Amino acid sequence: MSLYTKHKDIIENAVKAMHERVFWAQFPENPSPKIYGETADEEGRKKFEASLNKNFQELRQAEADAWLGVEESPYTQQGLNIKYPAFSVEKLIDRGTHGFNQWRKVNYKERAGLLVETLERMKNRFFEIAYATMHTTGQGYMMAFQASGPHAADRALEAIAAGFEELGRFPEKTVWDKPMGKFNITLNKQWRAIPKGINLVVGCSTFPTWNTVPGVYAALITGNSVIVKPHPGAVLPIAIVVAEIQKVLSENGFDPNICQLAVDSFDKMITKDLAEHPSVKLIDYTGNSEFGTYLENIKGKVVFTEKTGVNSVILDSVENLDEAINNLGFSLNLYSGQMCTAPQNFYIPADGIQTPEGKISFDAFAEKFAASVSSLVDNPKAGPFVLGAIQNKNTCTRVEKAVSLGKLVLASKALENPMFPGARTASPIVLAVDSSQKEVFSKELFGPIALLIKTKNTDESIALAKEMAMEHGAISCAAYTTNEEVKEKIMDEMGQAATPVSFNLGNGIYVNQNAAFSDFHVTGGNPAGNASFTNADFVNKRFTWVGFREPVKA
Repeated sequence: MSLYTKHKDIIENAVKAMHERVFWAQFPENPSPKIYGETADEEGRKKFEASLNKNFQELRQAEADAWLGVEESPYTQQGLNIKYPAFSVEKLIDRGTHGFNQWRKVNYKERAGLLVETLERMKNRFFEIAYATMHTTGQGYMMAFQASGPHAADRALEAIAAGFEELGRFPEKTVWDKPMGKFNITLNKQWRAIPKGINLVVGCSTFPTWNTVPGVYAALITGNSVIVKPHPGAVLPIAIVVAEIQKVLSENGFDPNICQLAVDSFDKMITKDLAEHPSVKLIDYTGNSEFGTYLENIKGKVVFTEKTGVNSVILDSVENLDEAINNLGFSLNLYSGQMCTAPQNFYIPADGIQTPEGKISFDAFAEKFAASVSSLVDNPKAGPFVLGAIQNKNTCTRVEKAVSLGKLVLASKALENPMFPGARTASPIVLAVDSSQKEVFSKELFGPIALLIKTKNTDESIALAKEMAMEHGAISCAAYTTNEEVKEKIMDEMGQAATPVSFNLGNGIYVNQNAAFSDFHVTGGNPAGNASFTNADFVNKRFTWVGFREPVKA
């Protein structure tokens, strides 16, 4: 049985879900023993621990030039001491070119079946990937499992489905017959989807698989070879994924260098050398805007970016004040604000927010919001696991310096983690500023930093949120209003700024979250990024339709 036949139902269900946009998940997000096995969690933890202080030997990439590894656990602030095989740029390019010339000739259905098989292999390592993610990013256990495991696999499958759909959009061949009166012109026509070449995928430090696999799988389904260049501080989670891809490739007679891992270190990074190499035709990138803009401006490349943004919350009126505040407080606390979708700017009218009990003033809202944030931070059974740890020391410095930005509503503090006494932590800092202080809130303040911005009215709140999105980018926006006219205005204005809006969220769903097969992650329509997980452009730009025709012989 071919791998396409084996996984045909999964592929068809994924394509169906992509069209319908309803809830569908191939990979369950609940780490239940009933789903993944009674001992899967323990085995995953042991596998992770066994990988420490060793060379990572799973990659099918031979003749390493060196062995590198600089990862540090935010929970212990100690090095993982895992070394990965490192290669020169030219060796990576040469091997990627060889892999491309084999892979581009493989039928897209065969590619799809093989790629789904890699996700099924990845599923068997979700727990190991979770612990690897925890100790490279600082995510809490549950987020690390869900985001780097099931949710990442679903996003990868979504990219496969999108590519599968586009590659099958047109017939491979047809007979074209044009009546000309006394005779016909008859041509045999065929079309081929020609991939572009080598696709460089540049990973980030906070979501090393979730943000990386969409580009990897979009490139592979469309026939391109891939070089995965992870952030030096978060290699292991995506190294495991690449290893599984290489194993499946090898087992099925393909060059494992169709998908390579390219590691480097902070003192000698190779991203620019790879990106500027003429053989690299496609680039996927997640990270800061400065480097993302540099990549977008390299001539001769097709670049897909997710950069930084300024995410807003527009507060006009609420049906349930406590529910709204608790939802926003949790959204800020989640992974200590280290998500590209985390809220930062909270716009609140000077005369307050309408509630069923009357208006609540700006100051009263600030007090209740701070209390909600603190109640989770100070909960020893929840706080340490929701907030996780701080991935980068610079984020702690940013939080410390933020105290000068406005009136202090809630101070940040370190919190104790009962499992990891040495964890690097920082709870959210909440500050109050005036809408006239644009220099304060018109940039991303990555990490657990919230600005409560006093506006003249809801109209100014909407205008500022739109301005921030259009000028500086935005990936998410939350809004609370019970007024249908206000809701329509927010949709219209933020729609023009290409920013999705989550209205009136309550318990169980948060503005930070995006669902595969339903939500488009980043729209590609504002400065926060030029691409979207996963629309047709995300795959179509990776190949070109080329036609061939010839007269039919009499």
